[in-house]
Amino acid sequence: MIGFMGSGKTTTGIGLSYKLQCTLEDTDKMIERREGRTISEIFAAEGEGYFRKKETELLRELREGDTRQIFSVGGGTPLLEENRELLRELGRVVYLEVSPETVYGRLKGDSTRPLLQGDDPMGRIQKLMGEREKLYRAAADIVIPADGKRTAQVVEEIAEKLGRGETKMKILIINGPNLNFLGIREKEIYGTKNYDDLLQMIAEKGEKENCRIEVFQSNHEGALIDRIQDAYFDGTEGIVINPGAYTHYSYAIHDALASVNTIKKVEVHISDITSREEFRKVSVTAPACDRQIYGEGLEGYLSAIDFLLNLEKK
Repeated sequence: MIGFMGSGKTTTGIGLSYKLQCTLEDTDKMIERREGRTISEIFAAEGEGYFRKKETELLRELREGDTRQIFSVGGGTPLLEENRELLRELGRVVYLEVSPETVYGRLKGDSTRPLLQGDDPMGRIQKLMGEREKLYRAAADIVIPADGKRTAQVVEEIAEKLGRGETKMKILIINGPNLNFLGIREKEIYGTKNYDDLLQMIAEKGEKENCRIEVFQSNHEGALIDRIQDAYFDGTEGIVINPGAYTHYSYAIHDALASVNTIKKVEVHISDITSREEFRKVSVTAPACDRQIYGEGLEGYLSAIDFLLNLEKK
């Protein structure tokens, strides 16, 4: 269970543990027991970097266990990409979503939260939550809006969504160069929505379809190839890729896609590449994919996800 400090992870976790009849562990408390000191004392003596390292080490250990448990993790745990992957390997990830106002109402005057000490705790909460929101969503299989709800109601919602069974499919979405500049570059072609809007659309689609979706973006060809190759080993069942300009000349990306031939793949483009410059009409990567989708705007990503899910049903 993930979420910002004060989102109700511990209280909800206790209720959920009774509901599902399994034990609850708080990773912050586990670290405190091992260190023999509080989180505030660790931050003061060793710094935040030391504490984050201990979080990662603990997640690696927990991954090797086989017991059925609920883990409530610290608000900063999902910030590292390695931690987000470790959380996915541990099981279904539930994100409790609350507003800054709710957090402030619950935590004002709490001196045990080292990141909230200062003259403007509300401003600090708003800043941290703004930075973390998309990372929480990227890590989550299930998002539960928790504002204004009783703990029992939140517990019932989580249990109901978990009761739907295992996720349908593990999908990796790969975005190539300049996709992170959506909403900034050539708005007349790519639209006014930004990259965060795309991430939110994808996260909502994953929750609706009960599938696990990871999004990766890089402006570097080698990083894209590395991620495609990693997909062969990490259980990815479908890839949606927008290679950006690499579409038109990267035979290396073509070869990487072709090499993971057990994974279904869809190439997607926001604009209609068939009606643009001559060089954009050529895709050297599409032959290594099962389908190419273009000209549907950001919704093309959702169409690509639907295509992969429909393939899985056959």
